[in-house]
Amino acid sequence: MPRSTNNVASRARRKKILKAARGYWGGKSKLIKTAKEAVQRSLRYAYRDRRTRKREFRSLWITRINAAVRMHGMNYSGFIRQLDKANIRMDRKILADMALQEPQAFAKLVEQVKNA
Repeated sequence: MPRSTNNVASRARRKKILKAARGYWGGKSKLIKTAKEAVQRSLRYAYRDRRTRKREFRSLWITRINAAVRMHGMNYSGFIRQLDKANIRMDRKILADMALQEPQAFAKLVEQVKNA
């Protein structure tokens, strides 16, 4: 029985890797072995950083809220505690956006929290 090869699938596999490696520098976009390594590494980083991005945004929101609250004589942890006691349910993303876009409304919220 003669040896059979599946050239169609092999070529498709290589083309898929080279297409994913398009734009990489030098041999990483042209040579199959180095392209495969580079694509695998980039996919690993992409997977990891999709989770890291969530942590970084939460950290950014907390920093923005802290800066805005300190201008009104409170600190972040006290503000969050008082917010919970006042039974105001707002997530950090909304609070940070409010502090940045609507400083007057945020100031009223801080006063409301202080009085609670």
